[in-house]
This record gives sequence, structure tokens and C-alpha cells, in this order.
Amino acid sequence: MAKHLPAWDLGDLYASIDDPRVAKDLAKARTLALDFEKKYKGKVKSLTAIDLGKAIAAFEKHSDLMGRLGSYAQLAYAANMMDPAIAQFYQNTSEALTDISSHTLFFSLELNKLNEKTLQEMRQASKELAHYWPWIREVRAYRKFQLSDELEQMLHDKYVTGRSAWSRLFDETIAKLEFPYAGKRLTSAEVMHLLSSPKAEVRKTAAKTIGKVFGQHAHIFALITNTLAKDKDIEDRWRGFAQPISSRNVSNQVEDKVVESLISTVQKNYPRLSHRYYALKASWFGQKKLDYWDRNAPLPGKDEKSYSWDDARTIVLESYAAFSPELAKIGRQFFDKNWIDVPVRPGKSPGAFAHPTVPSAHPYLLLNFQGKTRDVMTLAHELGHGVHQVLSAEQGALMADTPLTLAETASVFGEQLVFQEILRRETKQARRRVLIASKVEDMLNTVVRQIAFCEFERRLHDERKHGELTVERIGELWMSVQKESLGPSLKFAPEYAHYWTYIPHFIHSPFYVYAYAFGDCLVNSLYGLYQKEAAADKAKAFERKYIEMLRAGGTLRHKELLSPFGIDISKAAFWQEGLDIIAGYIDQLEAIS
Repeated sequence: MAKHLPAWDLGDLYASIDDPRVAKDLAKARTLALDFEKKYKGKVKSLTAIDLGKAIAAFEKHSDLMGRLGSYAQLAYAANMMDPAIAQFYQNTSEALTDISSHTLFFSLELNKLNEKTLQEMRQASKELAHYWPWIREVRAYRKFQLSDELEQMLHDKYVTGRSAWSRLFDETIAKLEFPYAGKRLTSAEVMHLLSSPKAEVRKTAAKTIGKVFGQHAHIFALITNTLAKDKDIEDRWRGFAQPISSRNVSNQVEDKVVESLISTVQKNYPRLSHRYYALKASWFGQKKLDYWDRNAPLPGKDEKSYSWDDARTIVLESYAAFSPELAKIGRQFFDKNWIDVPVRPGKSPGAFAHPTVPSAHPYLLLNFQGKTRDVMTLAHELGHGVHQVLSAEQGALMADTPLTLAETASVFGEQLVFQEILRRETKQARRRVLIASKVEDMLNTVVRQIAFCEFERRLHDERKHGELTVERIGELWMSVQKESLGPSLKFAPEYAHYWTYIPHFIHSPFYVYAYAFGDCLVNSLYGLYQKEAAADKAKAFERKYIEMLRAGGTLRHKELLSPFGIDISKAAFWQEGLDIIAGYIDQLEAIS
């Protein structure tokens, strides 16, 4: 299949790692940074409102160029982590960008030293400064956590030999792992794919192989995890964050109490959601308890439908178009212009992602497509990210990025659109039951499992403050949250204690994972509202509000973005409403059974 699937064309960024434009742009970025430093360092406090607006505009232009270079290096590396020349290019580019940006680091530090009243008055005096106010607001959200200029400079300069280096070690270790199966040596993406095989023995063998291989390398992953957790603890203490998750909440522009409400509400619903569903699934398999490798197994008697790449493209684009021709038009570009890397291959980053790159270019998507229904849903998910990123790009390099809590909105909404379309096309009742069950499993993986991941991180980071954790202890923490979240109807074997090792979010973006649950509950409410609006012939009005929300990027916070829809996430009842949607699907399955 792989040779017939399209790969992305990164030529809109650079032609290759040897493209002369890379060196030229690095030199240009360095010159711009040095000029910016000479012009503004130590002088931000004395700038007029108009001049400060001009300074931010210059900083944004430089950020776009730096982002282009960094994005290309990251995407080239993700496409083939086993190529030593690409790995060297990635590291050298990262080091060069870190060095260059050290000359502009002063700008946000000095901006945060300005008096709030004075800055508000300047805002009123300059349209350009007012335009950048959302960015200024988010920069100043870190004001009370800011260290001395010298310490900030040191942390910045050491990043490439600290967190970045450990993250690279994680990525390259995962990419190089081989999983023996049926006389072949598979990548992590290929062997993980076998966990959804219709054959029980295939699932079991693959699961045992995964556990064994990750177990053999668990000491490396434990070292990486311990080091990064300690590194985070040290920096958090110096900055004054109340708890390990707090820095993520600040970057997500969401209050601690809102996140805590989400986490606690989901945890209270474990019995009603995951415990109940997996007990039901075990009964379908004729068992009292479900082996962990059967958690995502196709249902008994299920005729697993296989989708070609063309089928997947058609279904996703038609589903988007039925909701919004504008979104479908944007999404079609990803296929027509080779902005998607589709096939599984050795050395390629596992999983899937959407990379926004920079507003002067366009996003790219990475998939590992193998023709399953879940792969179609993954395409719908990542395309949602991509479309969102295209729309928000008009806000510019400093304000295009959406907080993680809302970054999953378009992706999960896209999944819901495609699911409903696939369900609509299916006329067989047995097959519809299978589709609903698959949707429940996806939602449990998005909500329950991600909150369990977050709880695992909380316990690990809390315990790391008192000393290094052994491989065995990390496994114990992992198993405890898995048993709590998945319930008594799941049966775990010893090797499952190593399954924490492969999850990249723990390494690259600590506490990122709750954003998935946040997005799923939010989308459940949004989609329910859309159905009501459509029934009242107001679908177009909803579409306009939805697109404007995506287009806003990072210029608005969650309360402002969601107020047109009448949604208030500060209320605990909001999260329960989203979880009730999942419970309703399980009710349907119990009634059918």
C-alpha cells in the first residue's frame, strides 16, 4: 500500500536540507536579530506607543522567518528520523535558531517590566499596538513567573542541550525500535496497528511483543522521564508555579480551577463510562474480563471495512462540505498540493500530527495510514487542525496559535462530522452498532484515557520531587491509573506496565493530554448545538460563528470565543453535559445488546 500513498512536498519551505536558501535565511535571521537587539535592547521602557507597535511588528516578521526554518527542520526530521544527515541538520538548525533567538529574548522580558497602567494608556494611543494586544496579554501572563534577565538567558541558551536533547533521544530511540513479528521486524506504528486486528492471536502476539520490546528499553525511557521531570521541577520552583500542571494551564490561557473541574468530573464518571462499556464489551466476547490487548479489538463478528486512500479523502471532504463548503475548500488544498505525508515507513515519526509551520507558508499533516476506519477518523482529526491553522494564520505569526484547550476543537468537530456521515451511509443495523461502539471507544480514548494519562503525570511529577523513580515504580504508577480508569473488567498482564514508555506527550509537552478531553467535551456541546440550529434552519448562522471562532486564533480567550454559542466552561455542569453524550451512546449499546 505504501508506494501508492502520497508523501508531502516540503518545497514550499525549502527544497532540501542542502538548499542554499537555508543558509541564506539563517544568516538573514541572525542579521535581523542583531539589528533588533541593537535598536531596542534596554530601550523598551522609553519607547512611545507608536514605536512599541513598530517594534512588535518587526519582532513578528523575524518570528515568521525563524519559524519557517524551524518548521522545515522539524518536518524533515519527522519524515525520517533514522537518516543521520537529517538528524544532524535538525540539531544544527535547532542550535542555530536558539543562538539567534537569544538576541531577541530581551524583548518579552523588558515588555513584562512595563507598568500596567502605562501600557494600557499606550494601547489607547496606537492602533498597531492595540492590534498586538492579545499577544502582549499572553506574554504578560508569565510576568509573575519571570526570572532575572540573566537566568532567562541561561535557560534559553541551555535548551538545546537540555530538554530538547532529551526529547530528541526519545524520538530517535522510538524510531529505531524494531518489533519482531511473524518473521518480520515492524515499526512501532505497524505493530500498534495490529492491536486492532480481527484475529485474537494476532492482537495478543503483537501486544506481548510491544510490551517486551519497550520493557527491554524501559531503562532509557525511565532516565529520560526522570531527567525531564526533575528539570521541570527545578524550573517550576524557581518560577513559583504552584503545581506541575500550572505552567501548562498558563500557556493554555485557562484557570487551574477550570482544569481541575474537568479532571475531577471525568474521574467521577469512570464507572458510568469506561467501567460500564468495557464490562459490556467483555460480555460481547463471552468473557468476564477483557484482556488488555482486546480493549480496542474489533467486535466479534465484525467485518472490518478497509478504506483506500481515495475513499478516505472522499468521505472526509464530503463530510466537511456538507457542514461548510468553505472548510472543505480549504481542506482540499492539503490533498491537491501534497501537504500530507501518508504512508507508514521505517524511521518515520509514529502516530499523526498537524504542524502549522508559519503564516507565510501553510500547515502540513503527517499520518500513518493503513486503511482502517480509525485511520479515516485520524485523517478527519488532523485535517480539522490543518483547516483551523489555515484560517487562524491571518492573525500573524504572534497570534495565530490557538491555546491547546481550544486547539482540539476543529479536529474533534471534524471527527464528529465524518463519524455521522459514515453512520448515515450504513444501513445494516449490526454494522451501525459496530460504528457506535467504535465511536464510544474513540471517545473513551480521547476523554477517559487522556485524563488518566494526566493523572499518571501528576503522580509521577509529584513523586519525582522526592527522588528518582525506578522503572518498576513508574510501572506501578502507570498500572494504578490504568486500573482506576479502565475498570475491573480489564485484565492486565505484567508487560503492560511498560506501555507508558511510548507516549510522546509526556516528553514533548507535559500535561498536554487533558486538552483532548477538554476538546471532546467542548465539541460534544458544540455539535449538539449545531444539530439544534440545523433543525431550526439556522445551520448557516452556526457555520459563520464556528468559522469566526477558528479564524480568531489566539486573539481571544475561551470565554470570548465561546460566548456567541452561549457556552460557559467555568461551570462544572458543562463538563457533565459533554460526558452525558458518551453515556447516551453506551445506553444505546446496552439497549441493543
